[in-house]
Amino acid sequence: MKTAANRWQTTIGDALRTELWPVPAIAVVAAVALGVVMPRVDAHVDDALPPVVTAYLFNGGPEAARSVLSAVASSLVTATSLTFSLTVVTLQLASSQFSPRLLRTFTRDRLVHLSLGVLLATFVYALTVLRTVRASLSDQAAFVPQLAVTIAFALTVLSVVTLVAFLAHLARQIRVESMLREVHAETLTTMRRLLTGSDGRDSTVGQRVEVPTDAALLCAPSSGFLAAVDSAALLSAAISADVVIHFDRLPGDSLIAGTPIAAVWRKQKDGALAEDIRAAVQDRVADAVNTKFERTPVQDVAFGLRQLVDVTSKALSPGINDPTTAVHALGHISALLCEAAQKDFSDELLRDKEGQVRVVLRRPEFDQLLDLGVTQPRRFGAGDPEVLSRIAALLREVAWVSTRPAHHLAITRQVQRLSDTVDRQDFDDTERGLLHDQLRAVRNALIGRWPVSAP
Repeated sequence: MKTAANRWQTTIGDALRTELWPVPAIAVVAAVALGVVMPRVDAHVDDALPPVVTAYLFNGGPEAARSVLSAVASSLVTATSLTFSLTVVTLQLASSQFSPRLLRTFTRDRLVHLSLGVLLATFVYALTVLRTVRASLSDQAAFVPQLAVTIAFALTVLSVVTLVAFLAHLARQIRVESMLREVHAETLTTMRRLLTGSDGRDSTVGQRVEVPTDAALLCAPSSGFLAAVDSAALLSAAISADVVIHFDRLPGDSLIAGTPIAAVWRKQKDGALAEDIRAAVQDRVADAVNTKFERTPVQDVAFGLRQLVDVTSKALSPGINDPTTAVHALGHISALLCEAAQKDFSDELLRDKEGQVRVVLRRPEFDQLLDLGVTQPRRFGAGDPEVLSRIAALLREVAWVSTRPAHHLAITRQVQRLSDTVDRQDFDDTERGLLHDQLRAVRNALIGRWPVSAP
């Protein structure tokens, strides 16, 4: 139950992190509060401050204070506009040059959020303090909030430093190597959070729960991508109705409202489920399913591989023609598949206090992930020996770290498909021979052999 709660909190946290507005909004609210409080503090402590402190504070009159605060506000509007413009240009570049699914890498960037927050907060703070500055009139004394204006100056310096840091960070982030690294790290975190280690045996054997032929079907409440499933809510619903729920869709799958996503049956399997119970469970399942208009990496193990494959495919397109980027992306795909090869992909079984299985959650199968990581790069890079060579190296690396027979069968199928692709291409004898030598090296890795002299 605690794990399920943590997963749901992670889902909500990810949704907030991928939005550009929360951090700037919090910063603006804090700036308004600080702009209201500081002049009042000034009014109480200005006369009591020692000279050693006042020497470093703003010492100008009302007009000078207004000029400083006005200059801060106007300059920060320009800086904020520049920051927004550069962010939008970067998003357009990432979408057109690499993959639209990489936009999340930028929208969840903490430095982008903080930069916008600092710039907007300084602008709002300067305006809030500006309204408290007043000149000497017949009915009121002049008031210049020295501390508040000094803080505005300090925030301006901080904003300049933040803008420089943002530009340097942006120049680094738009490099494809940085984006590939970010996707790799995020996917690796997702795998290690959701999947447990494997003992090297086919743990799926004996772990499958058979669905009765008379099981009732539960349908998707809305259309979209399955972003997350609240497993704790599913378990609670199954226990309350005394049923077993088999959830048949994976995070990342496209759901269509009104189509089946799960099956439910009585725990004792002693007859068909009553319609009122099925309807009640349907409502509970609908509340436990979170659909979005886009895929997210919170519970979607395959999403990171999808992003990397998209970058690979885009790099191999005639309009881009960048096989080096494709080879780099295949290196990251290989690392993730090697990590996946050591994980347990058996169904997740949730039990009640008596140890009875109540909820079955499907997990992606390794051969599906392998096919996702290899098929499109092989197809779009079929005419480039360097790309095919890196795919063969990928299969060899995955074959070496995997010890499960089912994984070996999947790798063997990919080796045969890659061999057929090589034979269909118009390569010269040297290129074809080198590629077939690498395929033999994959077969050797499957039996635990890694000759140092192998290509």
